[in-house]
Amino acid sequence: MQPKDIAKDTAKVVQNYLTYKAVMLVIEQLAETNPSEAIWLRQYSSGGKLRNAEAYLEEIMSEPRGKELALRIMTVRNMMAEQTLEFLPEIVTSGIKQDNLIHRRSLLERLTRSPDEETSESPLDTSEASRETEDSD
Repeated sequence: MQPKDIAKDTAKVVQNYLTYKAVMLVIEQLAETNPSEAIWLRQYSSGGKLRNAEAYLEEIMSEPRGKELALRIMTVRNMMAEQTLEFLPEIVTSGIKQDNLIHRRSLLERLTRSPDEETSESPLDTSEASRETEDSD
């Protein structure tokens, strides 16, 4: 798979997730101001409809009470994108580097452990040791 294809797939996942978060925020807001509308939107959005954000928005706009909600969801989604996407590359890159370091350290510890150490250590001992290592970073 080419980097451009990966970027497109990733963008689609992020777009779907931001739509999901926007719907959840709109439901939360409606619960305070218009509980019956919040209930309708929660029920309408259940059952995996939010897996494809664009199809979800098209579908909800076809509902009599969905047009205004769709506009609100799109506005909230756009606001969330503007506020968060700027930081995403750095957060993802540093998170991957940090997690890879932890996994490599764990693998190295397993590879360099003698057979006697493996049988004498309990799972509790190794989790405590890895916590101590992480705390010292």
